[in-house]
Amino acid sequence: MTAALDDVTKRESPGLLGWIVTRPAFWVFLAAALACLALSILTDTFATPQNLFNVTRNFAFVAIIALGMTVVIISGGIDLSVGSTLCISAMVLAIVMNAGFSLLAGIAAALAASMLVGAINGYLIAYVRIPPFVTTLGMLSVARSAAMVLSNNRMIYQFGPDEKALFWLGGGSTLGIANPVIALAILAVITGLVLKWTRWGTWVFAIGSNQHAAILTGVPVRRLKVSVYMFSSLTAGIAGVLEAGWLGGVTTNLGQSMELSVIAATVIGGANLMGGAGTVFGAVVGAALIEVIRNSLSLLGISSFWQGAFVGSFIVLAVAFDRLRAREELDE
Repeated sequence: MTAALDDVTKRESPGLLGWIVTRPAFWVFLAAALACLALSILTDTFATPQNLFNVTRNFAFVAIIALGMTVVIISGGIDLSVGSTLCISAMVLAIVMNAGFSLLAGIAAALAASMLVGAINGYLIAYVRIPPFVTTLGMLSVARSAAMVLSNNRMIYQFGPDEKALFWLGGGSTLGIANPVIALAILAVITGLVLKWTRWGTWVFAIGSNQHAAILTGVPVRRLKVSVYMFSSLTAGIAGVLEAGWLGGVTTNLGQSMELSVIAATVIGGANLMGGAGTVFGAVVGAALIEVIRNSLSLLGISSFWQGAFVGSFIVLAVAFDRLRAREELDE
């Protein structure tokens, strides 16, 4: 399959420029750059250091989860439970640290809880064969309910002896760059390398492109699906830890409706909801574009009630363009 794609690329690609402009992520990056340029001209507040710091930090949380969502979508699945997974991760962290344990113990417990959510999702999807949409939609409610039970539905804002370290981790900066952005950069590089250069990454693309063919070639599809959903939950768990440190408190509505923004970021960035296509770069620039748009609505005095309409419209448009592109390829 890879060799065939290489042959097609050699025959049809007009060169590096042609390769770039045919990638959805390139157009999303260009749109985000133009939006930033326009806002810098139209407003006096967008290009200020503080606003740019806030924009980059805010989009980092969505982008980190979008890395895991991209892997899930490449494999042909979907994960609607990432917002609730973020919530239960942050809540477990808060409960453990509130009990007097260290930051490291809290992070370990939080990530273990989030990966348990992913393992349950993966098992039900791969072995029980419940559709991903149904499984993760159910887990969306189950995980948030678990967070409510664990916390007795109360806000936790005291994090024990390592409180300052947590606040620095999620709300601080290093060399003028928000720590969540640094975490995003590290995770994006790791995810990109894993997808491109490891057998696991090759298999993820394989099952998303043609699961039946992947089974015939010996790919352990069931185990792979479990690992994919665990990875998605892991990224949501990491975002939960960082967001708890940024906000300085954890409530049971943390991450509510975040699934929409995450899926929007991955789809806008070029991930194919049918599976088999998606990039780390696309997920990051998709999240950046969404945050720039949200920030621009606020700066231009447009009601925040319109944010959902813009995000939903972008999802529909991105999928529509992807379908049109696929139809053109079939006609050729």
